[in-house]
Amino acid sequence: MDLDRDGAEHFQAALSSGEVAALRRQLADHRASVRLKPGTGLAALIGPADALAATRLPGASAVFARYFDKGPHSSWSLGWHQDRTIAVRRRGDAAGFTAWTVKAGIAHAVPPVGYLERMLVLRIHLDEAGEAASPLLVAPGSHRFGAVPEPEIDSIVERCGTRACLAAAGDVWAYSALILHASGPMRAPGRRRIVQLAYSADPLPAGLEWLGV
Repeated sequence: MDLDRDGAEHFQAALSSGEVAALRRQLADHRASVRLKPGTGLAALIGPADALAATRLPGASAVFARYFDKGPHSSWSLGWHQDRTIAVRRRGDAAGFTAWTVKAGIAHAVPPVGYLERMLVLRIHLDEAGEAASPLLVAPGSHRFGAVPEPEIDSIVERCGTRACLAAAGDVWAYSALILHASGPMRAPGRRRIVQLAYSADPLPAGLEWLGV
């Protein structure tokens, strides 16, 4: 798949086995779905992702991160949706930033759609993600529809079709932030650990600051 055309692109063996092992060790105490705060040591371990992001979104830096660990003790499913919230250091009064929430002690908001249209998401796979490991499903091309109202999601997915994002450990999938995506529960023993990094080259207005990594 092509990032511009489809909203997703697969990069095989983007990280070495040693780089994958270092990320596994750094995040060993985290479980399930976790919003990562700055200071976890992650920033020193994502150089390959930063370099890859620079080739697709010049001037961008990692602005927030999440960690997913699906396995025997934590598995879940998500219906078709877009990720439309961003993480910032503190809440502020900025025009167009709405739906403020606090999750895991981190301020989140829905920004004007232009910020999301210019964002890049990288998912670093720390384990194999085969068919039984609940790989992410995407609707190719759905990123071109902007912020999709919930009642229209199913029709757009049907129009675009779906694709399973299979991966080996060390692979990276890059996505447009607005691509429609979904996933199901694990169907076999094992784990599916992923570091998800959001990248942006846009400064935030009115004193708002990206959370960072």
